[in-house]
Amino acid sequence: MNTTRTSRPILPLATLGLLGGGQLGRMTALAARSAGYRVHALDPDPQCAIRPVVENCITARWDDAQAAAALAQSCDVVTLEIEKVSVASLVAAAQYAPVRPGPEVLDLVQNRLRQKNWLVRQGFPVGAYTSVRSSAELTSVAESLGHCFVKVAEGGYDGRGQTRLGSALDAVKAWEYLGGLESVAEQAIDLEYEISVLVARRPNGEIVVYPPALNHHENQILVWSVLPAPIPQERTTEAQTIARSIAAEIGLEGVLVVEMFMTRQGKLLVNELAPRPHNSYHASERACVTGQFEQLVRAICDLPLGSAEIVRPAAIVNLLGDLWTGAGPLDLTAALRIPEVRLHLYDKSVARPGRKMGHISATGLTPQQALEQAMTAKRSLHFQTEETGEETTSTNIPERITGGTHR
Repeated sequence: MNTTRTSRPILPLATLGLLGGGQLGRMTALAARSAGYRVHALDPDPQCAIRPVVENCITARWDDAQAAAALAQSCDVVTLEIEKVSVASLVAAAQYAPVRPGPEVLDLVQNRLRQKNWLVRQGFPVGAYTSVRSSAELTSVAESLGHCFVKVAEGGYDGRGQTRLGSALDAVKAWEYLGGLESVAEQAIDLEYEISVLVARRPNGEIVVYPPALNHHENQILVWSVLPAPIPQERTTEAQTIARSIAAEIGLEGVLVVEMFMTRQGKLLVNELAPRPHNSYHASERACVTGQFEQLVRAICDLPLGSAEIVRPAAIVNLLGDLWTGAGPLDLTAALRIPEVRLHLYDKSVARPGRKMGHISATGLTPQQALEQAMTAKRSLHFQTEETGEETTSTNIPERITGGTHR
């Protein structure tokens, strides 16, 4: 897949097409509009977050190839903000405008088993895994791998479509939970920390690699992320080298985030690939010369890429729908009493547990200070209850950033 294409820059006043209208698409659209581009989008949700900030938004399913083609006909370039879009839709769109990243990249990452097999064939480090196609196979895998995580091969996001398997005794129940779909069983890792690396690559082959972000998940959902990751320089270099190589090998056009695990044994493993902007790089909007959304616009338009240099450490903390559905009102202004904090809301009309409604970002002299300020701001969103005087959120500032858990 390692290809470099000849193309010409797509200049401001052109129209960008976005397949996907969630918060990532919304923030990409805002960056594009700031640079002077027009933006059209497609999303199944008639009330999607991107709709108020684009000129045109087609309401259609991810697998509606005809609608994707119609979007591309009105655009000069098309990109995506979610992997749920069908490969057929990208192929159809590519008949009318450049699609970046292309259908081949999406086809690779949409299936976890196909993705891991490709990584292994290319010589990239991954943890122990195996495919599972029945409850009997899952029982056998659990007996051989022991504690593992089982994820559906296709679909699943933010903890959905995956489960933890502690022993073979739970295999039948786990298989039922996964809907009997082809899955990937991954051996649990003795985890030191989790990082991600963002790479941008334009069609002419120019690549920019960002410093790693350090991430903390709970129930497979990102809780907080800091940039740059406060890890040894040799680990930063190793992670950036892996991410750069993957982006070049697949012939990336756009942006790619490579999620990685660092084991307590000192081994860096690739977890998953995401060929789009990423939750863990929201902090790049505060920390870096060029944020991820502007960088995506530059990359797909084949413009010179911006610097990924860190200007000031930054952190983000996610705001999930649980905050809105809990007891008591939110005091959104409280977070802003910390001068280095910003509040980012995605204009989603329906709040539900686990749904990303926004995030808080903060800067600091160090990653730890930025994280502490962001966490303090999040805790301040809820008024204290009169009965107990306790906050309704249980989020705590970690004692140290690089704590480890099995995942």
